[in-house]
Amino acid sequence: MNVVVIGATGNSGSQIVKELLSRGHKVTAVARNVDSLKGVEGVTVKTDDLSNVDAIAAIIKGADAVVSAYQPPPDRTDELVEVTKREIEAVKKAGVPRLLVVGGAGLLEVAPGVTLIKSGHLPEAYMPIAVSHEKALHVLQASDINWTYLSPAAYFVPGERTGKFRLGTKELISDAKGESKISFEDYAIALVDEIEKPAHERAYFSIGY
Repeated sequence: MNVVVIGATGNSGSQIVKELLSRGHKVTAVARNVDSLKGVEGVTVKTDDLSNVDAIAAIIKGADAVVSAYQPPPDRTDELVEVTKREIEAVKKAGVPRLLVVGGAGLLEVAPGVTLIKSGHLPEAYMPIAVSHEKALHVLQASDINWTYLSPAAYFVPGERTGKFRLGTKELISDAKGESKISFEDYAIALVDEIEKPAHERAYFSIGY
């Protein structure tokens, strides 16, 4: 398959690119600075700031799927919402079958009807990006494209590729000790699995150990 990864040099994006390549897929890597991916076999690099729908559409045209691993600046988290809107329009314009989005954990439920954002347990420093992720999901839900949104566990961190994790729907997944965690590497496995064998079209789901 031909997959475009937006935000391809970031924490999650770089692991998604690695996972796609390990399975024989071709990748178009999009980022502001793509130097780290130049010359990598199977990767076509594109520099873009995601500010223009037509430019994004030109890059993704002909792809089997687009993955957005875009990370906004910490002081301008709502840029995530605006970029998501432009990605949706670009997907429609280019006729790409699917948009898969690296989501946030804040919108997941820690108890029936109580999200992490509303629980009072989310540190204040993480609230802006959590709320922006929730807004971006609402934008996707209101669209008419084929989207998928994968929310990580509360702690989304570098780690190992174990292949051992659990998937959920709208709940925050925690282990027996109450810890909610997933590595970038294992998250990438689940996302690429979803690309290869769609099971959550026009839906969001969660992952954790």
